[in-house]
Amino acid sequence: MTRIKWTDYLKPYWLPALLAPLLMLLEVFMDLLQPKLMANIVNNGVMTGDLAYIRKTGLLMLAVALAGLVGGIGCTIYSSIASQHFGADLRKDVFAKVQSFSFRNLDRFKAGSLVTRLTNDVVQMQNLVQMTLRILVRSPFLAIGSCIMAFLLSPKLAVVLVVAVPVLFVTQYYLIRASFPLFSKVQNKLDGVNTVLQENLSGIRVVKAFVRSAFENSRFGKANAEFTDVAVKASRIVAVNMPIMMFIMNASIVAVLWYGADLNWSGSLAVGDLIAFVNYVTQLLSSLLMVGMMMVSVSRAKASGDRIREVLETEPEIRDAANARTGVIRAGRVEFDRVSFGYGGSRRDYELTDVSFTAEPGQTVAILGSTGAGKSTLVNLISRLYEVSEGAIRIDGVDIRDIRLDHLRRQVAMVLQEAILFSGTIRDNIRYGKPEATQEEIEEAARAAQADEFISRMPDGYDSIIGQRGVNLSGGQKQRVSIARALLVRPAVLILDDSTSAVDLGTDSRIQQALKRLMGESTTIVIAQRISSVMDADQIVVMDEGRIVAIGKHDELMRSCDVYQDIYESQLGKEEIRHGGIV
Repeated sequence: MTRIKWTDYLKPYWLPALLAPLLMLLEVFMDLLQPKLMANIVNNGVMTGDLAYIRKTGLLMLAVALAGLVGGIGCTIYSSIASQHFGADLRKDVFAKVQSFSFRNLDRFKAGSLVTRLTNDVVQMQNLVQMTLRILVRSPFLAIGSCIMAFLLSPKLAVVLVVAVPVLFVTQYYLIRASFPLFSKVQNKLDGVNTVLQENLSGIRVVKAFVRSAFENSRFGKANAEFTDVAVKASRIVAVNMPIMMFIMNASIVAVLWYGADLNWSGSLAVGDLIAFVNYVTQLLSSLLMVGMMMVSVSRAKASGDRIREVLETEPEIRDAANARTGVIRAGRVEFDRVSFGYGGSRRDYELTDVSFTAEPGQTVAILGSTGAGKSTLVNLISRLYEVSEGAIRIDGVDIRDIRLDHLRRQVAMVLQEAILFSGTIRDNIRYGKPEATQEEIEEAARAAQADEFISRMPDGYDSIIGQRGVNLSGGQKQRVSIARALLVRPAVLILDDSTSAVDLGTDSRIQQALKRLMGESTTIVIAQRISSVMDADQIVVMDEGRIVAIGKHDELMRSCDVYQDIYESQLGKEEIRHGGIV
């Protein structure tokens, strides 16, 4: 497993990442000159009444301030460029990593958690980079420079710093140590809020249909309250930090003025040097205060970085083999050879056990069974959405684990029961798997899916805009667009997972006839709840509790398979069975 290095994301932007701290050093140097120049004005100008010296040194201070301004603005610009590109590249890589995950990987990370990691956590890392290039350069160098200048002005008065600085460091250490674990909890609780929110928005129609708004408000309120409680605890520690630091800084300045006044009265410290010393002390303690605040942000970003690293360093369960082949799927012959599978991995929890059958090119193979029999699980294995636990699946004689994933999934098209559409036009949704498709190809696929008629009636036809998840289409319309999308790519293997459940029997029948005409040479695997839609299949695979209990044509199964007879009876009635010759 490759260890992620955050610096790798800054390397492409090394120039702005280098210029930002260099320009900040310019600003720091100018800031360190100002108190010394101020001391000279007081000692050599104000105290002696030399107006010309005051004017000359004042102009020099103005020039120094302008140089510092240029350094500060330049640092902000270049640090923003570097950090924004850092965040964009990191976000792109996290998204690409998620795209490579198998379903089992995605089951491990909740959708709400992945959204938080792609947004909030990346922003935390992005802000850390910008602060590193600015504050983490400014504060240490300004603190060190101020300390040196203060000692050069008055070693005796610098004793105050010998006491104040260690106290400041110890206080910061304990505050940061207390806050770090809380920020990890804050991000985890934010995951919970996002998960509840995403589930609610995805299922808002169900919520309203069952009048469960009060329950959902309660569920969200609980997640939100848990997040708020932890966030308040973390914020409380951060809030305590500032008053304590300001107290230490102000107490140090009082001590400097008290002791400095005594040194001035004794003639060992000029008034201007005392003023400069107070400025250096203020700069020093303010810098250390900024470092403390920065370390709080670092602890927050550390929690976010760990969560991002967890995603980036997770190895996809399903990857191409070293010698994976391409161009091997031509006819589309699908063979299940003693396949077993379980989501949990334990043999006792297998959802599929010892499944064996063959779907020949040009055949329509129906998978039938009661709810929970393992039908959808079975077809998910064909395109390696999950990896088989035991046995093998072969297409055209080649184990699918030896076929490149992109080639496999281009040749195995799936239409799911829950039709997933994307925001955009109907045309874009149909040609999703084949962006270069012509309008004639798009319309041909739509006609085969019985979608062309309703699309043509829409005001903008194929340019009609589909809302998020196809919200402005009916269930049957969404399913037909999804079928057209799969037909357009002309796959070697077409899988229909109960994909006509929302259309009427007449439309279903026309779709089946069009499939035979358009996909005649392809292998079609159909999962259906309605037995009437698969009675003409070349082969019907009957499943029960994850096992195949019978394989055959409709007439054969009506004579020999009790499970099939039960399904038939439950849907079409005993009278039909009697007419079929079975008593």
